Amino acid sequence: MLIAGFPAGAWGTNCYLVAPAAGEECVIIDPGHQATDGVEEALKKHRLKPVAVVLTHGHIDHVASVVPVCGAHDVPAWIHPEDRYMMTDPEKAIGRSIGMPLMGELTVGEPDDVKELADGVKLELAGLELSVAHAPGHTKGSVTFGLPEAADIPPILFSGDLLFAGSIGRTDFPGGSMDDMLESLARVVLPLDDSTVVLPGHNDYTTIGQERATNPYLRQVAAGPGADGGPSAPRRGM
Repeated sequence: MLIAGFPAGAWGTNCYLVAPAAGEECVIIDPGHQATDGVEEALKKHRLKPVAVVLTHGHIDHVASVVPVCGAHDVPAWIHPEDRYMMTDPEKAIGRSIGMPLMGELTVGEPDDVKELADGVKLELAGLELSVAHAPGHTKGSVTFGLPEAADIPPILFSGDLLFAGSIGRTDFPGGSMDDMLESLARVVLPLDDSTVVLPGHNDYTTIGQERATNPYLRQVAAGPGADGGPSAPRRGM
């Protein structure tokens, strides 16, 4: 399996290109702010042909390059229906206080072909099987994408802004909810095997095992309702 990732733009959002191997079809995950050049360089370097863009959520730092990338390669974009409006109205999704000085340089809108994600769906794209889990909390339409274990490759979770190394996504934007975030962690993350590699939206990879040992939010969820001393709201990424 080939996973080519790079941080893009002012927010350092991780964009991933995923394929069974070099020289084959691929999917592009979260082409955010100023990701277009990085996407094209990775496609050329690994001789990849994109067949779709898939989005963990609709914040502008994860979707800003969707229109040019989809347009250049005539591919659809997949997003959860709760977050679809964010592609055309990013200011409504994050407010004016964060990132708005950059709005003048961004081209917002939907690509020509938008497909909507649903919880529990398995997307068969580019020879891959991506398991979609609806994981609200950071946004109402946040999702994760899972890849099963294959040969000597451990299972992989593309977590978007659900789970970081030692933290979770912030919940203070419109549509964010700490209660929803904790429920998503309990339902989507805790059942995963410790060996699962987590590729988050804004920092280095981690594993579920490492997060069970160090992440205070997972500890809170694992302790169950009524546990004392829960962590305060995080401020990681957008």
